[in-house]
Amino acid sequence: MNDFRTSFTVTQTPQEVFNAVTNVRGWWWEGLEGESKQPGDEFTYRHKDIHYSRHRLTEVIPVKKIVWLTTDGSINFVDDKTEWTGTSMVFDIEAHNGQTTLYFTHIGLTPNLACYGACKGGWTYYLQSLHNLIITGKGHPDPLMD
Repeated sequence: MNDFRTSFTVTQTPQEVFNAVTNVRGWWWEGLEGESKQPGDEFTYRHKDIHYSRHRLTEVIPVKKIVWLTTDGSINFVDDKTEWTGTSMVFDIEAHNGQTTLYFTHIGLTPNLACYGACKGGWTYYLQSLHNLIITGKGHPDPLMD
């Protein structure tokens, strides 16, 4: 399959990368509802009235891997509003030569989905936010909305 994949490498430790990934409020949405650190934790993401998704952490291997399963979702700009439901986001963390690489895969986000272009662009933006959180301590998550 052609799942969306990307990666980046930083000089921070695997622990620092892991801590940033699990701090979803720090890089995706400040208003995150729920928890995002331990297996079984569930959280909800909302972006205005455009995107809603609920995620469950199905696998957490400290400093190595985090997997989210999208258990519910709605994307308002495509015909099949549930395109993300049943997909998984995988964060793999690998250390090598004093650097740490984060590999991100959205399993099920493939080019045949209507949201692929916009969702790929969204992930690129938010993963840059995660990168910034890791290297500077400050991401650029979506702010709280009134």
